[in-house]
Amino acid sequence: MRDISEVPAVELINTVAVHLMSAAAVKLGLGDGPDATRELDLDEARKLITSLAGLITAAAPEVSDSHARPLRDGLRSLQLAFREASPIPDPIGKGPGEKWTGPVT
Repeated sequence: MRDISEVPAVELINTVAVHLMSAAAVKLGLGDGPDATRELDLDEARKLITSLAGLITAAAPEVSDSHARPLRDGLRSLQLAFREASPIPDPIGKGPGEKWTGPVT
C-alpha cells in the first residue's frame, strides 16, 4: 500500500474516473453478473455520469491527451448507453454530463 502523497495526480484522477465509470456501468445494468439487469438504476447512473463528465472536463487541460482521450471515450460510451437504456430519452444536450461535454448523439 502506497502513501497517497506518493501517488501522482494523473494516477489519482484516472483511478477516480475508472471507479465512476465502473459504478455507472453497473447502474446501467451492464455488469458482469447474471443479475446485472436488476442493478439498473438510471437516477444513480445519471449522477455518476454527470460527476464523471465534470471530472474529465476539469482535469483534461491538466493531464496529457493520452490520459484524457480514453476517459472521454469511456464517458461517451456511458452517455450513449444511458440514452439506450432510458425509456424516455432526454432531449439532445440534456442527457447526463452533456452540460459539460456538449450533446452526445
